[in-house]
Amino acid sequence: MRDDLMLASGCWTRRGTGVGFAGYAGVMMLAVGLAGCDDTTPTLEAPGLPGAAPASMADGFQVDPFWPKPLPEGWLLGNVVGVATDSSDNVWIIHRPGSQAGAGETPPVIAFDPAGNVVQSWGAPGDGYDWGTQTHGIHVDHQDNVWVGFGGGLPYDPTSPTTTDNALVLKFTPAGEFLLQIGDFGRGTEGSSSTEFLGQPTDIFVDPQTDEVYISDGYTNRRVIVFDANTGEHKRLWGAYGNTPDDGPMPRFSRDSELPPQFSTPHCVAGAADGLVYVCDRGNQRIQVFNTDGTFVAERLIEARLGAGRVGGTPWDLAFSRDPEQRFLFVVDGGGHAVHTLARDSLEVVASFGRRGRWAGQFESPHSLALDSQGNLFVGETLDGRRVQKFVPK
Repeated sequence: MRDDLMLASGCWTRRGTGVGFAGYAGVMMLAVGLAGCDDTTPTLEAPGLPGAAPASMADGFQVDPFWPKPLPEGWLLGNVVGVATDSSDNVWIIHRPGSQAGAGETPPVIAFDPAGNVVQSWGAPGDGYDWGTQTHGIHVDHQDNVWVGFGGGLPYDPTSPTTTDNALVLKFTPAGEFLLQIGDFGRGTEGSSSTEFLGQPTDIFVDPQTDEVYISDGYTNRRVIVFDANTGEHKRLWGAYGNTPDDGPMPRFSRDSELPPQFSTPHCVAGAADGLVYVCDRGNQRIQVFNTDGTFVAERLIEARLGAGRVGGTPWDLAFSRDPEQRFLFVVDGGGHAVHTLARDSLEVVASFGRRGRWAGQFESPHSLALDSQGNLFVGETLDGRRVQKFVPK
């Protein structure tokens, strides 16, 4: 067995050689996408590796079971498919009211203050913009504008317009006043080379230095695409390794094979303070790192210890620790029902917490996460989870 480690721009990157990862006993083969959820997911273990995170990070978090406070009468949450925080430490979520019986009157965008009270809610069709049928992703930028996306959803059928029509990103003020639309509802199959249309986008990040919006795109397309955050003018796009994205057939992912040259469901995009851009390549169970111009820097498979000698993990979303150097990444693993802490310089998993379940502090299909300025962690759960939880650093 051999897998090569290469240093690129100061970060370690792992490229499969085709020989595979057979040296790891019992590698867990998580299915690609939503099929990766498993009824027998064990509690994850903290690796205790040399150079691991300090105790305050490696010890993880403890749940605050009293946050948020009860929702207004008659409100229920559907699949929570996005979490973000703003400059006042308000927590914003986006959910799918149509995924839960009785949730139809609940606004899809909800903001909670730090105490857990609802302080803002909105989201519906309006003049001058499309409002899709399947929300996916939320981001609050450096000016507290709120960005929401549309893509994915159940029942998921990539051959049906009911799925592919969701192909846009919208920008609003915190009060829900429309500002900008990128992409069009009903134009989701134009392909990864399009500079105008999207293909079921998954996540959004705005660079405060350049006022450019980065979109991971997505369920149909295989790329990151960048626009001017004020005008919507296209700037650039790239696929895995900074390559030109290719929408052609791809082999089934395997950790025992050379890593694929294209993204498979790029499910998150986030920018660090030092200018590096991180992408969750969910279907390929890896994180890739780029410069802002799309130049490839590093990659690594998620290698969390899953118990019983198994190693694996699937990145669905990520956020940066709040220390000035942002030394750690927090990665939500929807297939493993857990949150992993990674050392940002090596992308090595140094701690994990979580197990599948519906009690406070457990996870059912965790989809998105965000941190506030105090280091509190907020995790939104999709599918049968349908909630948002707060975790306080130990």
